[in-house]
Amino acid sequence: MDELNVIYATIAAGGFSAETLQKIDNLTNDIRYGRKDFIGFTLSEHAGLCKGGAPLIGASIVVSYARRSLTTSGNAESSEGQSKSSAEISSLDFCRDAACARSIEQGSSPANWQIDEEQERLIEEWARAKGLWFEHSESIIEKNFGPMIAQGAEAKVYYREGDPSVAKERTSIYSTTNKALEAIALHNYLFPETAMKVIGFTRDNDSLLRIVLTQPYIRCQRLATKDEIDAMVAEKGFHDNWQGQGVNYISERLALEDMHPANVFIDELTGKPTCIDCIVKFVSNKK
Repeated sequence: MDELNVIYATIAAGGFSAETLQKIDNLTNDIRYGRKDFIGFTLSEHAGLCKGGAPLIGASIVVSYARRSLTTSGNAESSEGQSKSSAEISSLDFCRDAACARSIEQGSSPANWQIDEEQERLIEEWARAKGLWFEHSESIIEKNFGPMIAQGAEAKVYYREGDPSVAKERTSIYSTTNKALEAIALHNYLFPETAMKVIGFTRDNDSLLRIVLTQPYIRCQRLATKDEIDAMVAEKGFHDNWQGQGVNYISERLALEDMHPANVFIDELTGKPTCIDCIVKFVSNKK
């Protein structure tokens, strides 16, 4: 996509300037309204990305630059004496972590932790420039969505009785931020009745990056049984992979994990199994 290459060059040259933000917004709108497709998604998965809202699309563009810039910088000098271009030098300068810079200068592929650190840093810079960064997220969310009603390893959940949606601060359990963003798009594709919409980003007290999102509130009649979950995912092309004690499933393209009853409710309104949260990712080793 030519627009992505233009955005990559603009970020490398000047960071998240007004010009860069406008270019990202323009491409985000083209993707959101069906004029452009985003790399890596099928048409149906692309619809899940769009359901996640403009902040999800914009963040996906930003993290794609992080991966591209590290790889490009690592390959910028293919033979001794060949100089890097100014754009490639800017990409290298953007990676401020010493180990990250050293690995890409030596031509080695950056590790997942290096990619993730760079993606998180760029997300925070972009979100601050866009006004999508929640500096004191807990008080802001409680004011707009109600008190915290649950907290686990993966998310803090906020809800005001009678509202149609919950708000969540969702931390990443994925190897890179890119995969965490992909997971939201893929969840929306597979489970549109509980589609997640990204509204911002923050860090909690232990500096973990959290994605702030909203999701329809599901009134739980009861927890789904294993048989009900099996039947639900089978309709979507998944089967038990027999490696996760009955809670992990796989299809030709995607993997579903953590599909235990606490994450799959029987909706009081529809009487059907409804997935509110799970781990979903591409089968291929995509960073």
